[in-house]
Amino acid sequence: MKKINSFLFAVVAFCLTAPVFTSCSDDDKNENVTKIVNNIVSEYSYNDSIVAAQKAKSKKDVAVLLVAFGSTWNNAFLAFDKTKAAYEKAFPNADVYVCFSSDICINRASAGENKDDNGKIVKRDYYEPRYLLHAIGAAKYGKIYVQSLQVIPGEEFAAVVASVKKFMNNGFIASAHLDDAYLAKLADDEAIFLGMPLLNDPEKDVPEVAKQLNALYSSEAQQGVVAFMGHGNPDTYDTFKANVRYEQLEKALQKYNKNYFVGTVDMPDNYKQDVMARMQEQNINSGKVYLHALMSIAGDHAHNDMAGGALEDQDEEEYWDEEEPESEDNSWFEFFKYYKYEPEVPLAGKHPLGLLELEGVLNVWIEHTKKAEFLEDAYHSMYPEE
Repeated sequence: MKKINSFLFAVVAFCLTAPVFTSCSDDDKNENVTKIVNNIVSEYSYNDSIVAAQKAKSKKDVAVLLVAFGSTWNNAFLAFDKTKAAYEKAFPNADVYVCFSSDICINRASAGENKDDNGKIVKRDYYEPRYLLHAIGAAKYGKIYVQSLQVIPGEEFAAVVASVKKFMNNGFIASAHLDDAYLAKLADDEAIFLGMPLLNDPEKDVPEVAKQLNALYSSEAQQGVVAFMGHGNPDTYDTFKANVRYEQLEKALQKYNKNYFVGTVDMPDNYKQDVMARMQEQNINSGKVYLHALMSIAGDHAHNDMAGGALEDQDEEEYWDEEEPESEDNSWFEFFKYYKYEPEVPLAGKHPLGLLELEGVLNVWIEHTKKAEFLEDAYHSMYPEE
C-alpha cells in the first residue's frame, strides 16, 4: 500500500491553483488531482477495513492509539511491537493501534530502508494519526485514547494534539467525512482522551523517570559518567517551553549521583560539548562515559549521532571530522573519545536501548494513558489563556 504524505496535499493545492502551462493541460491537471485524491481516499478505506475487522473480531468498544514519531530500524519496530503488547496487557478491554507522525519514517519503513540483524531487509507499514483516527472513528469505538509516545511536550506532541483536534472537527478530507452525530457523542460523553508525553509533569514525571533510570544505571554512575542523549527542539520550535525538561531531569538524576548528565542533539546550549563543559566544571576530565539514548526508541539518532563509530558494523572514520570536533555531524562516542575520555555504548544484542524498552519507564507512559484527560480539558490545561 503506497503511503500518502503531506507532499501530495501540496501537489493538490498546486494543481488546483497554479496557472496552466503547455506541459500541464486542464485535462492533465484534473486527471492528476483525481488520481491523488483517489489514492488518499483508498488509504482511508484500507485502514477503515483493517480497523473494522479488528473491532469485529475483538468485539471491544475501546481503542488506544499510540502515536510515535517513527523509525526505520528493525530493533525500533520490535520495540513498538513490545510496547503494543504491554498496552494490550494493561488495557485488556481495548484494541491497541500504533501509528507514526513522520511521513519520512512511514515512507522509508515501507520501502525497507534498513535490515534486521540477520541481514534481511525489513519492510513495515505504518500510517499517520489521521488515517488511524479516521478508521477508529469509522468503526465507531465508544471510547478513544490517544497516547503520545513523545518524551517531552514539544513540537512533535503539538502535532499529535493538532491531529486529534482535527479529527474531532471532522476536518481530514471532504470525501472521507465521518459521522457528525458520532463525533458529537464522543464530545458530549467526554469519550476521547489525550495521554501526555513521558516528561509532561515536572513535579511528578521528571522525578519518577529519574528514579527509574537510576535504578537501571546506578552501577554505571558509580564507575563513571552516565550521559543521556535526548532530541530537544530548536528555540523556534520549543513548543510549551518543553526543552527545560532535560535540565530538570539532569538535576533530578544528580540528586542520586553527580555523574549523571543529560544533553540533546537539537536544544541550544545543551549539545555534547555543553555536556562535557558541565562535566569539566565538576573536574571530570577523563574516565568512563556511558552513553544512553533518552528517546522512545533507538533509531537513527541513537545509532549514528550517539553511537557512530562504536558499533561493530560501523567505520569510525565515517563519523569523525577532526577539523571540527564539535560539529553536529560527529557522534557523541567519537567526540568523547577525541577528548581522551573512555566512551562506551551499552548494547542489548547489537543495539542501544530506547526508553520504551525499559519497563519502569514504559510504565510511566502507561500510567499517563490510564490517567488521560478528556481532550478539551487536556488542551486547555496547555493553553489556559484560551
